[in-house]
Amino acid sequence: MLYYKELKIWIKGIDLAESIYKTVSEFPDIEKYGIISQLKRASISVSSNIAEGASRKSQKEFSHFFQFP
Repeated sequence: MLYYKELKIWIKGIDLAESIYKTVSEFPDIEKYGIISQLKRASISVSSNIAEGASRKSQKEFSHFFQFP
């Protein structure tokens, strides 16, 4: 298993999520279940995909988690 927590991109993904959470805390409550929820889920998805890919057996499988549609 690759040690994903040492990857700069994973660290930046965590930083992004923290920044998004701080920013959306200032949004109006009316957005609580709309854009706020979507932004939070998307920001967590970045680092989660990297961690999931790191658990794969091969480099090819791992690199699949870095591809974007």
